Amino acid sequence: MSVFLDQEIKFLPGVGPKRAETLNKELKLFTFRDLLYYYPYKYIDRTRFYKIAEIHAQMPYIQVRGIIRGLETVGSGPKERLSARLYDNSGSLELIWFRGIKWQKENLKLDTEYIVFGKPVEFGGKISVVHPEMEIEQEKTLLPSGLFQGYYNTTENMKKKFLNSKAINKLLLTLLDLVRGKINETLPAYLVEKMKLMPLEEALTNIHKPENTLELRKATFRLKFEELFFIQLKILALKHNREQKFKGFRFEKVGYNFNTFFSDFLPFELTGAQKKVIKEIRRDLNRNIQMNRLLQGDVGSGKTLVALMTMLIAMDNGFQSCLMAPTEILAQQHYQSISRFLNGMNINVGLLTGSTKVSDRKEIHEALQNGGMQIIVGTHALIEDTVTFDKLGLVVIDEQHRFGVAQRAKLWQKNDLIPPHILVMTATPIPRTLAMTVYGDLDVSVIDELPPGRKPIHTLHFYENRRKQVYNFMHQQIEKGTQVYVVYPLISESEKMDLKDLEKGFRHLSEVFPDYRISMVHGKMKPGEKDAAMQKFKAGETQIMVATTVIEVGVDVPNAAVMVIESAERFGLSQLHQLRGRVGRGAEQSYCILMSSYKLGNESRKRLETMVRTNDGFEIAEVDMKLRGPGDLEGTQQSGMGFDLKIANLAKDSEILQLARNTANDILDDDPYLQKEQNQILLQNLLSSKETGFDWSSIS
Repeated sequence: MSVFLDQEIKFLPGVGPKRAETLNKELKLFTFRDLLYYYPYKYIDRTRFYKIAEIHAQMPYIQVRGIIRGLETVGSGPKERLSARLYDNSGSLELIWFRGIKWQKENLKLDTEYIVFGKPVEFGGKISVVHPEMEIEQEKTLLPSGLFQGYYNTTENMKKKFLNSKAINKLLLTLLDLVRGKINETLPAYLVEKMKLMPLEEALTNIHKPENTLELRKATFRLKFEELFFIQLKILALKHNREQKFKGFRFEKVGYNFNTFFSDFLPFELTGAQKKVIKEIRRDLNRNIQMNRLLQGDVGSGKTLVALMTMLIAMDNGFQSCLMAPTEILAQQHYQSISRFLNGMNINVGLLTGSTKVSDRKEIHEALQNGGMQIIVGTHALIEDTVTFDKLGLVVIDEQHRFGVAQRAKLWQKNDLIPPHILVMTATPIPRTLAMTVYGDLDVSVIDELPPGRKPIHTLHFYENRRKQVYNFMHQQIEKGTQVYVVYPLISESEKMDLKDLEKGFRHLSEVFPDYRISMVHGKMKPGEKDAAMQKFKAGETQIMVATTVIEVGVDVPNAAVMVIESAERFGLSQLHQLRGRVGRGAEQSYCILMSSYKLGNESRKRLETMVRTNDGFEIAEVDMKLRGPGDLEGTQQSGMGFDLKIANLAKDSEILQLARNTANDILDDDPYLQKEQNQILLQNLLSSKETGFDWSSIS
């Protein structure tokens, strides 16, 4: 693209060093290009002119033509204001200024026709406009009357320095005049033609000053498509690149270990979804390329079992496997369940975490090095340079969004030439559009049914006035022999938020349930204390566990059948769903009770209604993304893809995203390295993009 656009923003007429500093700091706008790609968040129709007689106070904005006839200063001191009368042939309207009175008095011209734009207000039965935008009809300047005017996000700091939306608009109109004829196309001509896309220069002009709604629609589509297309092209190019460049170990055999486990040790029949996923994994492992697969499934859907059976295939082919979890308690849990599954099979499984004793560590290191240990489960401790393998063939990563790209990369280097196969597991259901972007370079498998014998969790929403009934219900459930979680959003008093905090809750519950033992867990406890409290609950020594969201990913207590979430309106939807997944892990009917205050905003109400209505993690993830927007969802920043959407919205633009992905796929199938003359423009754009992740091309 044009070098002209790489100029520093301070050189744009109307900016200068001081304003440039504010734009750099507040909006990260450094160059002409940054400003050009800073899009409006809404538009106001300035194509319509009203008669003064048509105006009423309920209108959001109005635009009128009229002549100023009277001008007077009213009041004194801080209450001083300037009042002007604007007339057209249908009536008159008062214009008022509280600031800049001296400047307005000197510059406003009587008996001159003005275009006036602003928000009408009613006071004392009369309509007026306060601080209107004014433009002399004869001297139409850069202000876009007669267009849809873009409104831009600004910060409080900017407003203090008179850099409001109107000022940004003005700068953009100056820039659009300067860049005419200097914006190069970024997409190949054949693609622009085939997709019937508006040319780039026209689209950038129309996104900032559209003539009408049709032009705005075309410009928006062009820019959204391009943004999503380049993200998909980059991700899929990495995937193609990796598949060409990195061979994988070929696991041809499904032998003794897999078959023995399947026929003699499998504790229950696999679900249809588990069988389907294992088939997909086997197909990957039997090709000569490295597997990179994302396994999605709700809490309790049986992902660990699928991972274990994949490890047994690795073992049948003479390879070791490792499973990396984000926390010590999760690693222990995986270790215990894998050891339980394999009990009696004579397979050496190890556990390596930060708290593994030095003497045990030495033994584990040796066993991994000489091939005596086939499966190792651990935390970040597995990444350390001292950990070396005889033949590492499979890496399973649990809750992938908690690991940074660089950390995962270290596991790759455990083999000299051929990288291990990668299976990434997550219990956070990821909306389809987000999966196509954040995890777009991975193949995706989904376990979408619960193991047999598991009953769906029954979710209820109660207001404060039903608390007594909730306590009675908890009492009944504990008497039946089950355990209860009570989750609070905060650890201690917060002056800003009037919330029932954890410590007060703990004291209160101790009074309400004097006959039961209660344990408490929160993020500020030392890891040892936290683990001890969790283990007590797990062993059934305490009946009620009072906690913050630290239990969101962690303890598996099949006997816990009730989850009470206090101030449930304060939690995000995916967080509520993750918390709910802590119960329902045994054969008992489980319950999730959402407690909230009466004061619920629309968004909070929608979240709680969704939780009561469905247990489907994917439906919940879609609703969550529509409510919160994709940027807030876990994983988008840590993914290493580092894309920043300026105009597209993953929650609303799934069709454009699918189209962009299909288009990118077709181009790469035909020309994997973008070597054809017609695709040179795409290659140049990929290589010059700031976030190009080619150095990460070999990492899941």
